Amino acid sequence: MSYTAPVKDMLFDIRHLAGIDQVAQIPGFEEAGFETAQAVLEECAKFNEGVLAPLNFEGDKNPSSWKDGRVTTTPGFKEAFRQYAEGGWQGLQHPVDFGGQGLPKTIGAACGEMLNSANMSFALCPLLTDGAIEALLTAGSDELKAIYLEKLISGQWTGTMNLTEPQAGSDLALVRTRAEPQPDGSYKVFGTKIFITYGEHDMAENIVHLVLARVQGAPEGVKGISLFVVPKFMVNKDGSLGGRNDAHCVSIEHKMGIKASPTAVLQFGDHGGAVGYLVGQENRGLEYMFIMMNAARYAVGVQGIAIAERAYQKAVAYAKDRVQSRPVDGSINASAPIIHHPDVKRMLMTMRAYTEGCRAMASVAAAAYDAAHHHPDADVRKQNAAFYEFMVPLVKGYSTEMSLEVTSLGVQVHGGMGFIEETGAAQYYRDAKILTIYEGTTAIQANDLVGRKTARDGGQTAKAIAQQIEATEAELAQRGSDDALAVAKRLKAARLAFLDVVDFVAGNTKASPNAVFAGSVPYLMLAGNLVAGWQMARSLRVAEELLAQGQDTAFMQAKIATARFYAEHLLAKAPGVRDSIVDGAGSVTALALDAF
Repeated sequence: MSYTAPVKDMLFDIRHLAGIDQVAQIPGFEEAGFETAQAVLEECAKFNEGVLAPLNFEGDKNPSSWKDGRVTTTPGFKEAFRQYAEGGWQGLQHPVDFGGQGLPKTIGAACGEMLNSANMSFALCPLLTDGAIEALLTAGSDELKAIYLEKLISGQWTGTMNLTEPQAGSDLALVRTRAEPQPDGSYKVFGTKIFITYGEHDMAENIVHLVLARVQGAPEGVKGISLFVVPKFMVNKDGSLGGRNDAHCVSIEHKMGIKASPTAVLQFGDHGGAVGYLVGQENRGLEYMFIMMNAARYAVGVQGIAIAERAYQKAVAYAKDRVQSRPVDGSINASAPIIHHPDVKRMLMTMRAYTEGCRAMASVAAAAYDAAHHHPDADVRKQNAAFYEFMVPLVKGYSTEMSLEVTSLGVQVHGGMGFIEETGAAQYYRDAKILTIYEGTTAIQANDLVGRKTARDGGQTAKAIAQQIEATEAELAQRGSDDALAVAKRLKAARLAFLDVVDFVAGNTKASPNAVFAGSVPYLMLAGNLVAGWQMARSLRVAEELLAQGQDTAFMQAKIATARFYAEHLLAKAPGVRDSIVDGAGSVTALALDAF
């Protein structure tokens, strides 16, 4: 079994939760209403189901390979990338001025999920290119934009992010790559960068590296880092490609998962200096790189949802097919498909509820991004920006952590066969592990949530979100059905637990930082669980209304059942997490270091 894109669920979220028809009232997005979303998603599904999904297992068996400085990608990838670029998919949500389609993120994010479900190793190349495009749009000079953007947006060239060095992982203050100014205004770049996704490959004519480096005499630490464009091939005045730049791939990593995606070690300047061009101003590189990071963090959260969806589909197909043991209730007097067993149903429902909850959360966040960047009203932009910024660590942190649980359950549903590589279930589990690590580990997302998103404004944004959740509880109470009341009860308990933690974080970050950061990841998981559960609660309300109108009965009944399961099995955990954060900080740090 390959992959079937969950277009119906995506369109439900886009229409009823993210409010695509409101997004389409924003100037520039007038053509991007529900009908456009439907047409784009259906076309996207065809490409991903037909072209990319069949290459996924192949990429795991035959990964990218390196020889003599060149990387050869998995058979089929190069041709698939050509089709991806020709279909206009790289430019989906980039500006029309540079050849993109200018669609909102609300539509683009769903397409990103499909791409990653179909083939996560392949999808990493466009993901990094998107980050490079964002950075150039924000901080690039008109000249840099003119040279690079159209080619990146068309998929003719691809982009990379070069942050990490052997001695500087997440601590970018330790970056040592140096840039020397040249008389013609360019720079010569010298240094080593590691973990560079698609840092070298054979799928595009040119690779545009965005590289963090220090200009001579720059301040120490993060304040002295600049951002440079360093192309693999030099670009002539007329836009054609010139000679090879002094940027070379010296090896690629052998990884646990995402094996088809080449993770390169790049050496800049071993033969006299790699030619680089400053992006924006000197010493503001980290600020620009955060634009790429924020775009990439959201996208990695979507990867978590994507891999969870793929694992769920595989597990369901196996559970319907695998005959083992009689049902405990005696309803079938012979061995039956394992989907009849309550614990298998529990596992499948957990996988389904997590995936749908996180998809809904990501969809709503995407709509906030669109309003934050494009709405004509400054107040509306400001409110949506605050909401979106709060969402980024949740989408990244919670969705990727949940993908580990879901892909692990996927292996469990398969039993012993899940542990056998040929089955394919293990690949999703292995691929998912990187998601909680790259673009900032879960702890780094949690630090962001604690420091920038909660303590800085005294918990105001968090409490404003809690007020919106309380309004949803009231709407559910008004509906009055058993399902609505059951969900409202759990949602309220989770919201109150969240508010206690917000007060704890806002009140203690300065005075007792160890106590707060001991519970920072649990706080992120509580917040993500609450917001995803809130979106499931909103889904239930909509589904009940549409069911009453006789619309798509089976889908609406499934949505209601999944929302109730989410509330009773996932949201129900929130009060316990609150206790461990507020009351349990001491036991995290109590053990003497030499006792470990």
